Amino acid sequence: KVDYDVCSNYGNWLYSAGIGNDPRDNRKFNMIKQGLDYDGNGDYVRLWVPELQGIKGADIHSPWALSSAALSQAGVTLGETYPQPVVTAPEWSRHISHRPGGSPHPRGRRGPAQAPAQHKDRGIDFYFSRKKDV
Repeated sequence: KVDYDVCSNYGNWLYSAGIGNDPRDNRKFNMIKQGLDYDGNGDYVRLWVPELQGIKGADIHSPWALSSAALSQAGVTLGETYPQPVVTAPEWSRHISHRPGGSPHPRGRRGPAQAPAQHKDRGIDFYFSRKKDV
């Protein structure tokens, strides 16, 4: 079931984009952790993102971290059939698996992640900070 409360949804989208109202300083919404906590097997994502239906289990929450062989087997080509990530926050790394097979860890605790090459030196703070001369 998908809810439709315009005000609540708008606020949640702003919050997840990092520009919502939050009294805590330096707070980031961790979409990968949320996916693992509330859709551990990826069934909801698989329902609404048919391009990723071939990815099994929790790996669906971070397809860019899968090996090229796993992506090929799932019928996914990053940058063609599914987009590359725009940015990956360094804080998400413990929730992303980089092991062959990508078996999930309890509560989403996983190995280190690598940011996409074009953003490797820029954390998500770069995009939301006032200082842009980095």
